[in-house]
Amino acid sequence: MCGIAGYTYHDTGRSADRQVLAAMNAAITHRGPDSDGFHFDGPTGIAMRRLAIIDVASGRQPISNEDGSIWIVFNGEIYNHPALRAELEKRGHIFKTHSDTESIVHAYEEYGDDCVRHLRGMFAFAIWDAPKRRLFIARDRLGKKPLYYAEHDGALLFGSELKCLLKYPGFPREMNPEAVHHYLTLQYVPDPLTGFRAAKKLPPAHTLVCENGRISTRRYWDIDFRTKESGDDLREHVRTKIEEAVRIRLMSEVPLGAHLSGGIDSSVVVGLMAGMSSRPVKTFSIGFEEAAFNETDHARAVAEKFGTEHQEFIVAPSAMEVLGPLGAHFDEPFADSAAIPLWYLSKLTRQHVTVALNGDGGDEAFAGYQRYYADAVANFYGLVPSFLRNAADALFSLLPVNGNKPVEKSPAAALRKLGHAASFGSGASVVRWGSYFSEAEKAALYTGDFAKVMEPSHGAMEQTYAAALAGTRVDRTLYTDLHHYLPGALLVKADRVTMAHSLEARSPFLDHELMELAARLPVNWKIRGTTTKWILRDLFRDFLPERIAGRGKLGFSVPLARWFAGPNLDAVRDLLGSGARCHGFLSAENISKLIEQNRSGRFDHGKKIWALLVLENWLRSYAL
Repeated sequence: MCGIAGYTYHDTGRSADRQVLAAMNAAITHRGPDSDGFHFDGPTGIAMRRLAIIDVASGRQPISNEDGSIWIVFNGEIYNHPALRAELEKRGHIFKTHSDTESIVHAYEEYGDDCVRHLRGMFAFAIWDAPKRRLFIARDRLGKKPLYYAEHDGALLFGSELKCLLKYPGFPREMNPEAVHHYLTLQYVPDPLTGFRAAKKLPPAHTLVCENGRISTRRYWDIDFRTKESGDDLREHVRTKIEEAVRIRLMSEVPLGAHLSGGIDSSVVVGLMAGMSSRPVKTFSIGFEEAAFNETDHARAVAEKFGTEHQEFIVAPSAMEVLGPLGAHFDEPFADSAAIPLWYLSKLTRQHVTVALNGDGGDEAFAGYQRYYADAVANFYGLVPSFLRNAADALFSLLPVNGNKPVEKSPAAALRKLGHAASFGSGASVVRWGSYFSEAEKAALYTGDFAKVMEPSHGAMEQTYAAALAGTRVDRTLYTDLHHYLPGALLVKADRVTMAHSLEARSPFLDHELMELAARLPVNWKIRGTTTKWILRDLFRDFLPERIAGRGKLGFSVPLARWFAGPNLDAVRDLLGSGARCHGFLSAENISKLIEQNRSGRFDHGKKIWALLVLENWLRSYAL
């Protein structure tokens, strides 16, 4: 696991500057504290920071092919590299190391740009092809590993994080209003946008080529839900593929463990790890002093069942304490509040292991969110005559929401969302149920002509839903989530927060072969009534503790509304009060109203306030 950075001038007469590249690379030392490496060739310089996991002794980067004409810097893990290496050796390639990185450079020699189709794992890499004077960049299928790029000063710049680009002399820091507009609804900035006008994200499953002064991108993979499988052996095939996805992710030369939430996904991963390991698995969980948000008893039951070496951390997390550190690692607005507990969990986990497996991706593979069945309810509610619906919405708005309990456990919160969810179609399910600011709320919040001509933030999702390689509503929603919410929010959170602590996160459920198989499963193997992830629960019902297989989705929930009404209230008022930079385009009066409504306890504006705090911190940190 590493971080990468580099640039290439379009003018081949210019030479890459060592000091500039060193500064870009040093900005991501946290991603690879063990060593660094550089390769220069005229107008091009590529660099990396290494967190040594595989072939610790000899796998330093950059790595070249046999004659030194092709060089690579790589971030990620290639789990099929032993088989890929054997195939390439049969074809005459000679290896100097045992690292997975070297398999990629030889695969590029053999297969060209299609080398990405031969890789199973998580990756972002850059290959400098000296004979062709060509830079080839690729990102993994589902978007586990990040890649940012920009054209500036007659060069293509790239890096694992935005801070790499910001270290290039004179890189423009102009705020991207469109990015902020979408962020306020989505909690993240969707690709290819970033918070800065001058920078872009390379989307998942894409390659980028810079050659002869021209830059082009191409999608090389997509997931297809249209073909369905059936038969008696399908159940066993699903379990076997899950087991395989876990097994190949146990490859490591350094201490390895797992994050254990007590949900079904991480519990399955830990249980399978225990059966494959000769020693007790090291597991890590986090709990909170607020009893309603503390789920450690479920994790403890799984740890006892499988005899793990369990570390349980009980913390009193502070949103204001981690606001600055989180902002420094995301480099752009990002407001998924689950990053707060993950910050503490990753910090404590890294004291014991270097690699941690998790259950990320299980919800997207097997339909784990309540909204996958709640969308049908919202669609039905939308058919109710408007006068009845308006009356019901008015009644629901009076229902008290308890900020001291997770919103997932609040029927009142769900009913309050019903009218909003029914106001537009199924195409943007995550915005229906999980948006921070609606389009109407943003319009009331904006001042002047800010975002005057911006498109609705759910528009891109609806387009993806309409064009999905899928038939049913549930499959179309899963397809949309895999293209938007998963890579835009969940995987960004997991990568930045774990790598902030030099901790590698591995996610068996994000194995692309497992994802492809899950896409071919009938919908009723995933959703049955209000039961989510039916096949996963059924397959592992006798394997897991009884209370785990039937648990619903909770995730990392934090009591933001209570914090911002009580212990953090003064800090919130100070940061978002007089002199706040966001007042340049957001209404100070409306922000104050949100804060006071939340303080009253009748409204839960915790996520909205957190989004504004993150935005304000970003504006101040980058002098925007």
